[in-house]
Amino acid sequence: MSDTPDHSAQMRALAERLTRSLGQLGQLGMPEIGTSERQTVLSGRGFKLLRYGSGTARDRGCPVLIAYALVNRPWVLDLEPERSTIARLLEAGLDVFLIEWADPGPDDHDTGLADYICGMLDQCVDAACAVRNENAINLLGVCQGGTFSLCYTALFPHKVRNLVTMVTPVDFHTKDNLLSHWVRGVDLDRLVGCYGNVPGSLLNALFIALQPFRLGGKKYLDLADLANDPERLHTFARMERWIADSPDQAGRAFAEFIGTLYQRNSLVKDQMVLDEKLVRLSAVRCPVLNVYALADHLVPAAASRALAQHVGSSDYRELAFDGGHIGIYVSRHAQQQIPPEIAAWLQARQ
Repeated sequence: MSDTPDHSAQMRALAERLTRSLGQLGQLGMPEIGTSERQTVLSGRGFKLLRYGSGTARDRGCPVLIAYALVNRPWVLDLEPERSTIARLLEAGLDVFLIEWADPGPDDHDTGLADYICGMLDQCVDAACAVRNENAINLLGVCQGGTFSLCYTALFPHKVRNLVTMVTPVDFHTKDNLLSHWVRGVDLDRLVGCYGNVPGSLLNALFIALQPFRLGGKKYLDLADLANDPERLHTFARMERWIADSPDQAGRAFAEFIGTLYQRNSLVKDQMVLDEKLVRLSAVRCPVLNVYALADHLVPAAASRALAQHVGSSDYRELAFDGGHIGIYVSRHAQQQIPPEIAAWLQARQ
């Protein structure tokens, strides 16, 4: 007789484990994300500027302003107490500010990249500098926010003391950039003309399609093994909430970002214009720390490492993380490596 495993029995066992995990997951309720103590420093149309921590000790800390992407919520940087890039930066002695982008309303469809970079980001830099009584700030740009931060530093070099880019796309036409290959043929005028503001659900579906098994079926196979493990179930629930909560995108800014960068690769060609000013990466002369992930499916490492060929800084350093685009924020290995190294690098140049 054959000793082939009873696949029906295995499937029943898997279904039973998954049912238990889902039942326990349902009892947890809506998980909280982004629970680190914070205060609102400034509110404007399209954004809030937050400051983390409290007490006089933070005033002595090295300040850093985080600019996150528009396409996701920044709370993945503060997922839970033990998986919080922000908490680790605070523990390392930094005074942490963060820009929280607001969801665009129907009247915001004509908000462009220059409004975000030369307007809102500039207001936040000025406000953080005012709080700290300083004339320049350390800037930490994450993903799309890193591209924003590079553009900002090139246009306002006197306002940025040190720049950290994290999983930041620079060269949008590397061979391994699947997202870039997909969107190069998109008719942006028709897309934005149809929707006005581009729905977050549409973008979320696109991101999942880049890794359909890992972000679809595999995570539920993994969930089946989490029964009777409340800590990991809580983490799973928080990640699911963050992934599902994708904000809409202001139509003009989305079209400009995709068209200028993903389709024409204008940043590395010195052809990107914001507020009638040419953005030149060679104008970025402050110290730069470029952090990237070796297994990043959204921003391939090569797309980030290209910065070394274009930036004008004589103090340029790279930090590679052996993981993926999301793991660099939330994995335990990343928590131990990335925030302490960012803090130490900034403190050495403060």
